[in-house]
Amino acid sequence: MKATVGLVSLATICAVAPISSHAIERLYSQRIYANLQPALTSLSNVSPIALMDVLIVVVAGIWMLLAIRDLLLASRTGWARAAGRIVRRTVAWSAAGYLLFLAIWGFNYRRVRLVDKLEFSGDAVTSEAALTLATRAVDQLNELHRPAHEQGWGPPAAIDPALVAAFDRAVHDAVTDRIVIAGRPKRSLFDWYFRRAAVSGMTDPIFLETLVASDVLPFERPMVVAHEWSHLAGVAHEGEANFVAWIACVRSTPAHRYSAWLSLYEEIISSIGRRDRPALAATLGPGPREDLQAIRDRFARNVNPRVFAVGWKVYDSYLKANRIESGAASYAEVVRLILGVRFTGEWTPRRRPQ
Repeated sequence: MKATVGLVSLATICAVAPISSHAIERLYSQRIYANLQPALTSLSNVSPIALMDVLIVVVAGIWMLLAIRDLLLASRTGWARAAGRIVRRTVAWSAAGYLLFLAIWGFNYRRVRLVDKLEFSGDAVTSEAALTLATRAVDQLNELHRPAHEQGWGPPAAIDPALVAAFDRAVHDAVTDRIVIAGRPKRSLFDWYFRRAAVSGMTDPIFLETLVASDVLPFERPMVVAHEWSHLAGVAHEGEANFVAWIACVRSTPAHRYSAWLSLYEEIISSIGRRDRPALAATLGPGPREDLQAIRDRFARNVNPRVFAVGWKVYDSYLKANRIESGAASYAEVVRLILGVRFTGEWTPRRRPQ
């Protein structure tokens, strides 16, 4: 009982303690996590299966066996006592799991935001600038479609060396000078849920591995993988992870650049005035239109509206509980960052003076 109270108390303190983002950045993200990530991801990359799946199955199996034991003994110890043991064990394990999550990855939610690390001007984020960027996205899609498809995107489970090189540069320019190990893209046992909830990818916060849904299309994959690698770099905010992924892909091969501009077009179209959207969409070439339709068809074919609604509501609450005020809407903040961050040549973001 004392152990349970201690774990819950410690978990509560860690959840609500007002630790400064600069302290988290300096002591955790740039030191503890920066040393932990290369070791854990290198280890998990050795396994072709998702270690997170194994952990979930093992922990759930042990919990069920212990609960069955308590219920079988209930005739001698009493049902109330058996139920109490199950509840206490569940609470203690949940608190321990939360502490493990924070120690390995979760404290990154409280690090210094990229908008405070990079030269950013909110005055540059205007509807006119968004339309200009959207027009550029269309031009890039039309230009890159053929060379991207001719180049191709390689096997879905392979780590793309060109993408790794571009990602390393993007992380160095925008996030940290520390080494980040790219995760081997894997499929999860919960792939059925990913597909029905419209989850393209996930970063395992315990073994720091990269999980990608099986129905992600080849031209979507570079941005999805780079997004999850951004989480491995300690970028917890979804919009910022999209931003780092976009920088990596847009400065890489034609196939990766096409993925970047396609992803941005999907995000930015909602930022454009309704009057401008039809005219903008009409300038898309037949190739990009077919790819965008393929993405819509994938969603229509696989996504379950009820699972999608519940899943994203839960994830929205999870993000807000971890101090991401905009919740699931934070994904779209990539547009604001691209418009507001000051770049030098070749989409290189400028850092604020330290």
